[in-house]
Amino acid sequence: MRTTVVLVFALAATGCARKSVKAQGPVVAEGRKTYAKFCVTCHGPEGSGYAADNSPSLRSPTFLSSATDAFLRAGITRGRPGTAMAAFGRALGGPLDAAAVNAIIAYLRDGGPPLRPLPPGPVNGDLKKGRVIYQANCARCHGTQTQRSSAIHLANPILLETASFGFLRWAVEMGRPPTSMVPWKGALTAAQIDDVVAYVRSMAVTPGIPARPPPPVAPALGPLPPRKGPIVLNPKGRAPDFVLKENLYVSIDQVKKALDDKRRIVITDARAPSDWLNLHIVGAISTPFYDPRTLDDLPNDGTWIVAYCACPHHVSGQVVDELRKRGYKHTAVVDEGIFAWQQKGYPVVAAPGLLPSPAPPPVHR
Repeated sequence: MRTTVVLVFALAATGCARKSVKAQGPVVAEGRKTYAKFCVTCHGPEGSGYAADNSPSLRSPTFLSSATDAFLRAGITRGRPGTAMAAFGRALGGPLDAAAVNAIIAYLRDGGPPLRPLPPGPVNGDLKKGRVIYQANCARCHGTQTQRSSAIHLANPILLETASFGFLRWAVEMGRPPTSMVPWKGALTAAQIDDVVAYVRSMAVTPGIPARPPPPVAPALGPLPPRKGPIVLNPKGRAPDFVLKENLYVSIDQVKKALDDKRRIVITDARAPSDWLNLHIVGAISTPFYDPRTLDDLPNDGTWIVAYCACPHHVSGQVVDELRKRGYKHTAVVDEGIFAWQQKGYPVVAAPGLLPSPAPPPVHR
């Protein structure tokens, strides 16, 4: 870890440089290390966002000045169901205890703006008017209740459960510089912003679908337990006839056909175990990208091993990279990821009462 090099704050809008790790103190330094292990793949090396799966910027000054520690803690520990943001809290099957989560928050805060007081809610907005404004100006980036797009999915139930009215209103007013989220203050009247916020809040519940139940609670992490069920699916079957794109990607249709044809295959889920507990492909085993020990018991005998995630390529790509470094010959990334698999109606194991995931955004590489 660098101890003397000054890390420049990734947002020119703040006009300030981050302190050196040596000067930051041990908690922030530990947070930087933990962030690098678990968060950098999607949120980028400096937290600027959009490195994978449209993950938002964590460095925007308007975000940091309005996001409370409680909001950040809930986002890290509970995740954003239906997206690549897993529940990283240990109680839900993730790898992070309370101290590790607090260290990440300290790292994100370091060098950033102070928290500002925000007006309490609720706002007095008109849902119908807000829906019209949202569809005209916001849906193309933020999606709908059933379809994700290129920016943060605002219909996420945990986001809306933990975000205050003031937080949402400030985000609409001030935007998220220097990202593509522009400030709408001036373009919309104060009343129109209230209408939009009211409509966004209403998306926490989808008509006709009951509220999301609490996520399954996982046992505390310790030594890796023995796997339950087989590692190799259809061990007596023939090898799949996969045709890879760019010598790396296999389509979900090819994987589904291999399963239907009883071909010999290993399917690994590269996400955190909390995500695997909530939703996984039938027969998939958990091999989280941040723990290479979970690959130690995979057969290196020519059996095809395919890895998937929700990014839909990034952390599964890390698992495949590690397998190839170890000399595994037949490995591939499942191209479209778990949510595209689910959208096609292909077989999954889902936690009881889990709500349908919104359709993923288009795949870009």
